[in-house]
Amino acid sequence: MKDVKSKPPALVGVIGQPIGHSLSPAIHNYWMRRHGIKGYYIPIEIARENLAEAIKALPKMNFRGVNITLPHKESILHSCDSVSDEAALMGAVNTLTISESGRIHGDNTDGFGFLESLTEGRPGWQADAAPILVLGAGGAARGIIHALIAAGAEEIHVANRTREKADSMRSDFGVRVMGHGMDSITKLVAKMGTVINTTSLGMTGKPPVLFPYASLKENTVVLDLVYTPLETEFIQQSRARNCITIDGLGMLLHQAAFSFNHWFNVKPEVTQSLRHSIVGE
Repeated sequence: MKDVKSKPPALVGVIGQPIGHSLSPAIHNYWMRRHGIKGYYIPIEIARENLAEAIKALPKMNFRGVNITLPHKESILHSCDSVSDEAALMGAVNTLTISESGRIHGDNTDGFGFLESLTEGRPGWQADAAPILVLGAGGAARGIIHALIAAGAEEIHVANRTREKADSMRSDFGVRVMGHGMDSITKLVAKMGTVINTTSLGMTGKPPVLFPYASLKENTVVLDLVYTPLETEFIQQSRARNCITIDGLGMLLHQAAFSFNHWFNVKPEVTQSLRHSIVGE
């Protein structure tokens, strides 16, 4: 009788620090079960100083790919054998795909996921309808800004605790982007049609976003990328001022769908049943 070797389970996961808050394992394992894919999606906490060495080990452990989250999205570029045009323009990677030969390709699905979530939460939203304010200037912000420009945004304001980092976005993305310090946006907020928090502030265990909520006008679209907790103070305070609020779970689900498609050549659906299984809504 022949010894038939079964195909090993597919290994995928998410790398970050911290990583205990991540909902990505629940999302991807749900889709793997639904599509009959034998494998596991696991959370992996890696410190910055160990990141490059850990990435080199992934092909040897038969990983098919991983997602990258805070604080590694920008530094991971140097560990890729190749990157997509989107990731190169954003200067950040959130998805690694590993070929059978062990080559590591970096991509960024944040922008796609962001726009899907935004238009799902606010049907008919137009990027060029009003100025947009982005809070933060890290890897997630870069993905958002790239997507906003591609969608036709004409005026994007970036506010960051370190003003120089916010200003650098103009050099990287062009004259439609303007930088500000967080202490100088009170008057600016009232002119915004959309406000997006791309920082980790407001996440469980982190301090809240310091924001001039009283300056928000009604019907401003407010999106928070933080999803633990789902109801952040940023969302609650904005809703209290009759803004249209969108939590961070939608973007997480939609960007995850693009990553899943990279690894398994299957585009999974983002459904209410999935959302309910993740957060119990």
